[in-house]
Amino acid sequence: MKTNTFTEGKWKKFISYYKPYKKIFISDMFFACMGAAVTLIIPLIIRYITSDVIFRDTSESLKTILMLTGSMVLLIILECYCNYFIAYYGHMMGAKMEYNMRNEIFAHYQKLSFSFFDNQKVGQLMSRVTNDLFEISELFHHGPEDIVISIIKLLGSFTILLSINWRLALTAFAVVPVMLLYAFYFNIKMKRAFVKNRARIADINAQIEDNLSGIRVVKSFANEEIEMDKFKVGNDRFVESKRESYKYMGLYHSGLGAFTTLISVIVIAMGAVFITVDIISITDLITFLLYINNFTEPIKKLINFTEQFQNGASGYTRFLEILSIHPDITDKPDAIELVNAKGDISFEHVSFHYEEHSETVLSNLNLHVKEGEYIALVGTSGVGKSTLCSLIPRFYDVSSGCIQIDGTDIRNYTLKSLRNNIGIVQQDVYLFTGSVMDNIRYGRPDATDAEIVAAAQNANAHEFIMNLPEGYDTNIGQRGIKLSGGQKQRLSIARVFLKNPPILIFDEATSALDNESEKVVQESLEKLAKNRTTFVIAHRLSTIRNAEKILVLSENGIAESGNHDQLLAQNGIYADLYNMQFKINGK
Repeated sequence: MKTNTFTEGKWKKFISYYKPYKKIFISDMFFACMGAAVTLIIPLIIRYITSDVIFRDTSESLKTILMLTGSMVLLIILECYCNYFIAYYGHMMGAKMEYNMRNEIFAHYQKLSFSFFDNQKVGQLMSRVTNDLFEISELFHHGPEDIVISIIKLLGSFTILLSINWRLALTAFAVVPVMLLYAFYFNIKMKRAFVKNRARIADINAQIEDNLSGIRVVKSFANEEIEMDKFKVGNDRFVESKRESYKYMGLYHSGLGAFTTLISVIVIAMGAVFITVDIISITDLITFLLYINNFTEPIKKLINFTEQFQNGASGYTRFLEILSIHPDITDKPDAIELVNAKGDISFEHVSFHYEEHSETVLSNLNLHVKEGEYIALVGTSGVGKSTLCSLIPRFYDVSSGCIQIDGTDIRNYTLKSLRNNIGIVQQDVYLFTGSVMDNIRYGRPDATDAEIVAAAQNANAHEFIMNLPEGYDTNIGQRGIKLSGGQKQRLSIARVFLKNPPILIFDEATSALDNESEKVVQESLEKLAKNRTTFVIAHRLSTIRNAEKILVLSENGIAESGNHDQLLAQNGIYADLYNMQFKINGK
């Protein structure tokens, strides 16, 4: 189980989030101290009235009572303002710190490599940005002020109670050590339960995200009941972890309530005894009872703070876990910009495996692709076609060997400039919620509307866009749910037209389309590929018959190379694949 212990490094980073809001923090602490002091002063005024003022002559007594009552009203107004400042400005400080941390973790997500996301669930990552950060912000705001207020009240009440009658004070305090032992024991139990709760809610978030993303598949297979059964397992685990935490929470709070009531009972009982033997007066007992609440309330708040601390600390620990993960792929300190790449690409003795002990996907691969050359990659599933293409934009780094663009190792280029020179059209098109215009503009955010329209025309998308209800301003829904597969693919191609890169990668861009859509998209792709270095991963071999070079990949690397006619003449792997598709298609 992960620990929530705050090391020196964690504390330094925790405190650093307060620095931009130093003035608000100091003001918050000032009003917290003032509000706590007011609660200590009012019972003293009441004691003074009941022990002294009421025994003076009537006129003087009434005059003094009115003056002291007015003073208490002013103190109550002051306390009210202090509480308002703490509630509003203190919470706003916490919200702004949460805002900064959310920006920080979101920016960190953008920097992390593909290898990180390959092993993560989106719902769990979202939980770090939402649930965890809320608990952390509550700790940021309430933690310091609760400690300050509680310590002032606790020490102030303790001192005043001792000054009233030390015997009665020590009698009441005798219960406190047992109360603290009880509280800390159940706090440890709650801490473990809270950590488990966070893990369970993250699992549920991941499961919901997975289900909603694939809701069309669920409904098409009529598997709603199966999904409910799967969800029930995770939800049952969550309820079980909640049941455990609430059990300890119930024992914790009920026990503390019993201890504080016991302290009051002891004070009343012993106070009554002391009054009968003239050790204290009734006035002192009344004052004592007023301060007992001021004494026990901060004890409960401090102990409750440990619960809040466990919530915030477990969230903060999970937050730091993400920030401590460094991307495997970064720019070298002396990385150079790739400007106006020509597109000459070389693979030199390239080997690759996804994880340290996983099976090698590519082994000692050598390949040279000339500027503007159109290369098609074919082969059975799992031979490394997509992997090879993922290495060019450095989504992953080679395990050994190197890839060069225009004679320079791609690891010597900045990632941004490298990827700016590469356009990718994938089978699984991702469109963002928003308008058609916004989604095409994603290819080049500074593009003008006219440039976007031109890109759409080049991608054979302009006509269908103009037939949409609001044309380029039509909202296409999450992931382009309102568009057909072919329409989404053409918007994806329009993005790349707008980006205008010298290197292209088509990763089975037409394999999921019907014949009619495939024909239109294929025309768009061929237009886009003109005079650019292009890699095409093809499922349908009919789409690559015109490729200048076709590489047939096998588990041993490049098994065959040549154009369509040459490979058919070799009567090897490519010919077998082509003939198989020929028979299936009945052509």
